[in-house]
Amino acid sequence: MKKIILTGDRPSGKLHIGHYVGSLKRRVELQNSGEFDKIYIMIADAQALTDNFDNPEKVRANITEVALDYLACGIDPNKSTVFVQSHVAELTELTFYYMNLVTLARLERNPTVKAEIKQKNYELSLPMGFLTYPVSQTADITAFKATTVPVGEDQLPMLEQAREIVRSFNNLYGETLVEPKAVLPENKSCLRLPGTDGMAKMSKSLGNCIYLSDSADEIKRKVMSMYTDPNHLKVTDPGDTEHNPTFIYLDAFATDDHFARYLPEYQSLAEMKAHYERGGLGDMKVKKFLNAVMQETLEPIRTKREELAKDIPAIWDMLYQGSEAARAVAAQTLSEVKKSMRIDYFAERK
Repeated sequence: MKKIILTGDRPSGKLHIGHYVGSLKRRVELQNSGEFDKIYIMIADAQALTDNFDNPEKVRANITEVALDYLACGIDPNKSTVFVQSHVAELTELTFYYMNLVTLARLERNPTVKAEIKQKNYELSLPMGFLTYPVSQTADITAFKATTVPVGEDQLPMLEQAREIVRSFNNLYGETLVEPKAVLPENKSCLRLPGTDGMAKMSKSLGNCIYLSDSADEIKRKVMSMYTDPNHLKVTDPGDTEHNPTFIYLDAFATDDHFARYLPEYQSLAEMKAHYERGGLGDMKVKKFLNAVMQETLEPIRTKREELAKDIPAIWDMLYQGSEAARAVAAQTLSEVKKSMRIDYFAERK
């Protein structure tokens, strides 16, 4: 069996460092590993419209932003097929067939969906498209026969729902669809990066993000105003590193080499944490070091992004070519699905 990756993001805003450490950095590593036969990276504009249906211009504008973020981080259109979801109409038809394989109660139990419904205040007025987007994700994954889906921890319930739908389809109609497996970030701190305000999740809608495209001044401002340990009032106070966003970010980004360059009095993050936990290390010093680490990490991404942004027509040409290639693959899968369901009524006339 071929090894195939399907992954992507909703273009509801620019991508932030949570996307980067949660899956984007890993995608680039997998892309360059040579271990996979095909890699598909989807800009999920149709899914973004489920909660931005009244503002399609926002989604349209952010397709460009997400594409720029992808390429700036190292996604290579010569190695990965980057495409726009809505251009592949076959995904919508697959979604419609898969809806018969899942109950309303099961969709409502999905932890990721439940959390997002609460976050968006949809309890009393829930768009049906939003509720069923796990089914849409299943169509995206199966259309390309993806064996591997790089995800953040919060997306694991979505992938499990996809696996359930695949099993239901294959049990009913015969082995047709491929059951995917998740690939999580290897660094546990990258599974769910908290917001700069201390909220459990970094989120575009909450405005607690450091974006990949942020300027050096913006990064510094956000880092220096970050939430830390509310009980660490004086430098001499013992501090908490486990629930402290500044240290969680350092877990995700800092290396021993960073200490050698920017804070040589410590040889490692473990040594710095121990000092903070026993008292005697101030939050300002931690933040200054974190700022240095973030600036070094994001500067080359931002520079490349600015260069790519000088030729937006080339970005759209890349997306068009990728979308055409993706559609041809999805059409073949849809044909196989309809044949398995015995609804390919006029296949012999083609």
